[in-house]
Amino acid sequence: MSDLKLFAFTCGMFQSTASFFVETDSDEIIRSPVPAYLIDHPKGLALFDTGLNVRFRRAADAKLGLNEQGFDIDEGAEIAARLRAIGVDPGAIRWIINSHLHADHCGGNASIPNATVVIQSRELAAARACEIPMLYDRRDYDHGHPILAIDGEHDLYGDGSVILFPTLGHTPGHQSVKLRLAKGEVVLAADCCYLARSLDELAVPALNLDREASLGTLKKLREMRETGTRIFYGHDRAFWEKVPQAKALS
Repeated sequence: MSDLKLFAFTCGMFQSTASFFVETDSDEIIRSPVPAYLIDHPKGLALFDTGLNVRFRRAADAKLGLNEQGFDIDEGAEIAARLRAIGVDPGAIRWIINSHLHADHCGGNASIPNATVVIQSRELAAARACEIPMLYDRRDYDHGHPILAIDGEHDLYGDGSVILFPTLGHTPGHQSVKLRLAKGEVVLAADCCYLARSLDELAVPALNLDREASLGTLKKLREMRETGTRIFYGHDRAFWEKVPQAKALS
């Protein structure tokens, strides 16, 4: 669909060991972006993921060191600030598509007041049932938004230009988005595929919920990549450095 536009934003940073992202014995600390995306469609604006909540901001004397793990964000990187910087009113967003309900993917939901959250029903159920805040924290995802709980593929606008589809394994109900842009098909993968290396090596991180489901998802994405689909990886710093920020992507 030629009228469809996609904008990418960095909404915080995440530091963790390499073993968080792929199977490895390396304890190297990787500093990676926390992405969020604006989908501009004639029938309304949507966000795919919303980045971190500003509750993760750190005082100047408490910034993450090179060998520390954790999240970091400042007010200017929060999704509402990112949107206002390109002239978009956060109140005008119609849909929030959360890939899943971990803190770095739904933390900005609170700043998008009028949207309906679109989530796989099994992901919503898992978040509500979980009593481990490190996995799912209601401060990030539970803000009284209307919710459209879906099962399986979902055509967001009814024209085939924005398709939500399950990419299971990282969590019980992880989903990604397939977009039809002017220059071809794009998949916003989120955490089902952290890095380009994840596809190159079919590398499933040990902390994923379901290894077999994760591997099946990676195989599907690799097949798509081999036929020309561009994959936007979840936390790949090298890839992200080549993605223009806050500019329409084609």
